[in-house]
Amino acid sequence: MQMPPVRSFASSDRFLAEIASPALRPGYVLAGDELFLYERCRRGVLQTLVPDNLRDFCLHDLDLAETSIFEALDQAQTPSLMAPFQVFFFRNLKVLYTRGAKKDEFAAIDAYFRSPNPQALLIFVADHLRLPADLRKMDMQDKDRFERIRETLGDLCGVVELARVDEQDAVRWVTATCDEQNTKCDPDAARELVDALGADMMLVASELEKLLLYVSAPREQAGVEHAEARITLGDVETLVLAAKQRSLYELTDAISLHDRAAALGLLHGLLNASDGGEDSAIGHLYMLARTFRQMLIIAEKNVRDSRAIWQVLWQGFRMPPFAADDLIRQARRYKSRRELSRALRLIARADLELRNSPPDKRLVLERLVLELATEPRANVHGVETSQFALEI
Repeated sequence: MQMPPVRSFASSDRFLAEIASPALRPGYVLAGDELFLYERCRRGVLQTLVPDNLRDFCLHDLDLAETSIFEALDQAQTPSLMAPFQVFFFRNLKVLYTRGAKKDEFAAIDAYFRSPNPQALLIFVADHLRLPADLRKMDMQDKDRFERIRETLGDLCGVVELARVDEQDAVRWVTATCDEQNTKCDPDAARELVDALGADMMLVASELEKLLLYVSAPREQAGVEHAEARITLGDVETLVLAAKQRSLYELTDAISLHDRAAALGLLHGLLNASDGGEDSAIGHLYMLARTFRQMLIIAEKNVRDSRAIWQVLWQGFRMPPFAADDLIRQARRYKSRRELSRALRLIARADLELRNSPPDKRLVLERLVLELATEPRANVHGVETSQFALEI
C-alpha cells in the first residue's frame, strides 16, 4: 500500500521525484534542520543514484568548514574513472555566509553551474536554518538567512524546504506507516505518540518502530498469534517514556489547579499504565519530587519565558521541551515558595512511608495526591496545614 501524500512532505516528495526523472537538476539546496526529512531525501538519493558496489567511488561527503568551495567544485567538475555518476553532499553551507562577502566563492559557484558536470549532482546542506511548519512564523534571523540563500543559489539550484512536520501530518504519517506494516494504530494512540514527543519526527519514527515490534511479537501464550496487530493508547503510555512524562505533567497541572477529582483520575491512569503496577510507586514519587523541585526553582528565579528555563535549570535537570511552558504556568499558580516547599515535604513523607513497606502503596499515593491538590489552610497560629494531613 502506497502512503498517501502528506502536505509537510511535499517539498521532499518533489525532490525525490525529480532525482528519479530526466528533470534532475545539477544542484539542490536542502534548507532546514528537520533531520527526518533530510534522512529521507538522502536515502532516496542513495537508492536512486548511488549503487552499493560503487558507493566508495561515487559518494562524497564534504565539509565546507574543512574543504574550500574551490576545491570542492574542482572535485565535482572532475569525472570519475571508477563510477559513471557522482553525488556530492556539501555540509556547513553557512560558512559561505559568514566573515565577508565571499564574492570569489559565489563567482566560482556561478561559473560551475553555467557549465556543470552532467555526471555529477551537488547537494548543499543548509541545516543551520530552522523552518517551522508554517513558514509565515519563521524567525526573522532565519528568514534573512533563507532569503540570502535564495538570492545566491536559488537560480542555480533547486531549493528543497525541510520544514518541521505539522502535528496533524505527523499523525497521518504514523497511521499510514502502521497500515503499511499491516498494523492498526488507534487514533488516540497516534495522537498521543506525536504529542508526547513534540512532533519530533526522528523520535516519533524511532518510538513507532519499537511499538511495531512490540505489538507484532508472537503471542502464542495468549493464543492470539494470528490476531491483527494493533497499537493502543495503553501501548504508547507503557513503552514511550515521554508519554509517561506527559501524563505526569497533566497530573501536576490538575494538582496546581487544586482539582482533586481530576488529579486522582490521572494518578490512576498512570498506575494502570505502569509496567510495575503498585511497585512503580517509587518511580512516580521520584518524578513528582523532581517536577516540584523544578517548579520551585522556576518560581524563585521568576522565570516567565521557556527560553529562560535553560539558564536556570542545569543539564540533566531539565524537562522535555514540550513541557516547558506548561511547567512555568503551573509554577506561577503557587502564591509563595512556602506552598512549593510544603509539597516537597509531603512527597518526602510519602517516600518514607513507601520505603517502610505499607500494606497498600496505591493508597499512599492517593492520599499524597489529595493532599497536594488541597489548598493549604492556615491554623490559628498562622501555620499552613492540610485537610488530609496524616496523624503522627
